[in-house]
Amino acid sequence: MASNLEEAIAEAGSPVQLLWNSQSPPAVVPRVVPEFRNWRDEQLAWRRTAVLYDQSHHMADLNIKGPDALKLISDTGVNSVANFPVDMAKQYVAVSPDGFVIGDNILFHLDEDEYQAVGIPPSINWLHFHAATGGYDVQITRDDNSLYRSGDPLLYRYQIQGPGAPEIIEALTGEEPPKLKFFHMTHFTIAGKDVRALRHGMAGEPGYELWGPWADNDAVHGAIVEVGERYGLVQVGGRAYHTNALESGWLPRPLPAIYSDERLADYRRWLTENAYETTSPLGGSFYSDDIEDYYFTPFELDYGRIVKFDHDFIGREALEARVADGKTDTRRKVTFVWNGEDTGDAFASMFRPGPGAKFFNLPMALYDTFHYDRVESADGRIVGVSTWTGYSANERAMLSLGAVEPEFAEPGTELVLVWGEDRPTAKVQVEEHVPVRIRVTVQPAPLTEEARTSYRSDAGVR
Repeated sequence: MASNLEEAIAEAGSPVQLLWNSQSPPAVVPRVVPEFRNWRDEQLAWRRTAVLYDQSHHMADLNIKGPDALKLISDTGVNSVANFPVDMAKQYVAVSPDGFVIGDNILFHLDEDEYQAVGIPPSINWLHFHAATGGYDVQITRDDNSLYRSGDPLLYRYQIQGPGAPEIIEALTGEEPPKLKFFHMTHFTIAGKDVRALRHGMAGEPGYELWGPWADNDAVHGAIVEVGERYGLVQVGGRAYHTNALESGWLPRPLPAIYSDERLADYRRWLTENAYETTSPLGGSFYSDDIEDYYFTPFELDYGRIVKFDHDFIGREALEARVADGKTDTRRKVTFVWNGEDTGDAFASMFRPGPGAKFFNLPMALYDTFHYDRVESADGRIVGVSTWTGYSANERAMLSLGAVEPEFAEPGTELVLVWGEDRPTAKVQVEEHVPVRIRVTVQPAPLTEEARTSYRSDAGVR
């Protein structure tokens, strides 16, 4: 039996076969109820009033403390750390030696020589591995998500988002919130507890991320719910939570580019047989035997603005070569707006005799963790891929995020997305079905102008 990712790949015959036939279910939001009201009302509330996201359970936290903490971050991330004071956060992005994206997380500068990385496992594992094996003078404290951890998390983490968020914070704290730049931090007192706060925004709406020790959770959460009720605050369940990325334009789960490079063999041996990268299922209508066809460059995910060559980091030479060769515009991140008639017909086919088009488990319509559908031009050529897929009640449309060749990235361009797999798979989530062709219209990512402009900064954040 395989004891690590490298051995699991060898047993399966290739990384594609390992992931394509994974028996694991797709990643979900654990320990959060699926719906507090209904997912449509929860989606609408983040644009109309305000919502409360519970982020305490589905992400991993990695606390990095010590004299070499900033050096570890600088050596492994594309971000510049030249301007990274205490009480500021950055969107940390890591790439492989070949310059393909491994993953991203939000990195908080908590105190002198102390940082907290928060996100899904790929970039957390990357940082953890290098901290453990790279000879850095750091101490690591890791708290995995509630699928892997037994017991409660070390920290609670919530977000209050929406046009009513500042008013709710003022009512909770008894004072007007300070004028913070995006991704800057402060402290609040809520229910007598010290609460750390990050000026944030999701789906283009104003808001704050709040966190503190789990022992304070009941008091802080209770106060937020009680006070927020007077201002129309709606709690968001696990079903609607992931759909906010469809509107904010952040592509959450690119396949980490760790499966093929021989220089990463030791890393693959470090990742266990139960690691996220070993067990997560890969699926969709796009299929290739070459795992590298599933990789993204940071430029394709709109992270070119984050990449800074003012420091040495893993993958720098590869990214510099791409810039020098003019290969930074191979594909562009976009939003695909699905044609309503085609989507409705595909959805209705589930209720007719025969296999039909399956997997429309709204609001998120993913049956795997790493999802890739092929996107075709009018002549049937594959010109891009679609990944994160779901329904937005705010836009009254199915949306997905992906990347297409530049000539097809102009807003208003009509393409065709193939929904459903035409390759055999052992994934337990894939039932008998017929792939369908759905017209999609290309739009910007983020979809809303507010999300594209006012809540982003030049500090290297999403």
